[in-house]
Amino acid sequence: MTEHPAQMSEAYSLGALLTVGGGFLDAYTYFTRGGVFSNAQTGNLVLLAIRLAQGDLTALPHYLPPILSFAMGIVVAELIRDHFRTSHILHWRQAVVALEALILLVTAFLPQGPWDSAVNAAVSFVCAMQVEAFRKIRGNALATTMCTGNLRSGTELLYHGLRDRDPVALKRSFQYYGIILCFLLGGALGVWATDLLDELSILLCCGLLFVIFLAMFRAPQKVA
Repeated sequence: MTEHPAQMSEAYSLGALLTVGGGFLDAYTYFTRGGVFSNAQTGNLVLLAIRLAQGDLTALPHYLPPILSFAMGIVVAELIRDHFRTSHILHWRQAVVALEALILLVTAFLPQGPWDSAVNAAVSFVCAMQVEAFRKIRGNALATTMCTGNLRSGTELLYHGLRDRDPVALKRSFQYYGIILCFLLGGALGVWATDLLDELSILLCCGLLFVIFLAMFRAPQKVA
């Protein structure tokens, strides 16, 4: 099989770190900012529908901002890609990571309570940019902020790998399951960190994103 250069942003190690951050942020907003998911907009939509069906209109300002902010994050990620398309200094995904870290840094110093809605919207915006910018790992379509699609793809590859005795499919399936484990690890770290640091725990994600930003200056890897 011929080797070809891949973007450093598609390296498995970076994808794993991004996924740890994705799980962390979901736990962070759920436990410190009023039970709202930053990544799982399906969950927010379901919770919103339930509350509205119960006649509770106060759910609108609680769940609608992160949903709308997530959509806006997709748009901004595409604008950043267009702007940095010809840049020889930063890859556009590095610009996304830098903006993510900056936004999370600001939210760390917004106290719990009156600022929860704004923080949830900001974190959902960050997660949307990440899911739009980082959609492949080693050439495989893979999400770093949610698990449903990864679970489907990993299980499908596992089935075909076992049925056809295909080691390549099995290896790819294990990569998907590894990413799911990283998400679970991030969620667990988010719980422990918020217990210790409350809203300041999000600074750990800022540090993680800084490491990822620096790592992306490395030359592209060779992958089969």
